[in-house]
Amino acid sequence: METNHTFAICAYKESEYLENCIKSLKGQTVKTNIIMATSTPNDYVKNLAEKYNIPLFVRDGKSDIRDDWNFAYNSAKTDWVTIAHQDDEYNKKYVEEMLNKIKQVKNPIAFVSDYIPIKNGKIGPRDINSKIRKFLRIPLKNNKFAGTKFWKKAVLSLGNSICCPAVTYNKAVLGESFFTSELKFNIDWDTFLKIANIPGTFAYVDKPLTYYRVHDGATSKEFIVDHRRIKDDTYMFNKFWPKWITKIIMHFYKKAYDTYG
Repeated sequence: METNHTFAICAYKESEYLENCIKSLKGQTVKTNIIMATSTPNDYVKNLAEKYNIPLFVRDGKSDIRDDWNFAYNSAKTDWVTIAHQDDEYNKKYVEEMLNKIKQVKNPIAFVSDYIPIKNGKIGPRDINSKIRKFLRIPLKNNKFAGTKFWKKAVLSLGNSICCPAVTYNKAVLGESFFTSELKFNIDWDTFLKIANIPGTFAYVDKPLTYYRVHDGATSKEFIVDHRRIKDDTYMFNKFWPKWITKIIMHFYKKAYDTYG
């Protein structure tokens, strides 16, 4: 093992972007552990794992976001784990910045970075979605605030301000099979709220260290088309606000869906 950190890539079917993701992880300034997990084994995934000498773990059973994430997360043998999405890419200094930041805060339970989108093969510029999320995360720039339950929850109260592939989990604190949400689209938002209620600090670096790909094949696009995102978003806002306020928030929040248009 190179570090006490692992990138656990969740590979699903045959993504054309998987190799780009792998290259961004292999190109880190600090060498780290990389594994790949899948519930849809195929030659494409197997061949890429062999090409880049990445251990491949295969889960039996029907594909499911929560089960797939838990399997990848549990397969990592280090204390710190990043669930890397096959469509996304990482800045070469992601691990370096992460390791430096978790040394600077008290009781870090998760590392969070800023992100920018990849659209049409181009990294950036920021879209309205990432601009709003960046604004909502401002309190996390203060390490003291980032360690209080109030502010950890506050940054999540007006939307899912954290980009899921930009998060590294402290497995030593959170334990095995940490993903317990019943939601499908907002499993990440629900999980971040769960973390916010646990004593400890969101170790946040306000630099775009994660590149989140926006494309028609993305899961986010799929959930918007079949309206499951609206249901999940409404459910999450109701955890923070009275229903009448949720209706007002959702009126504006749905405009962010245009990001995938």
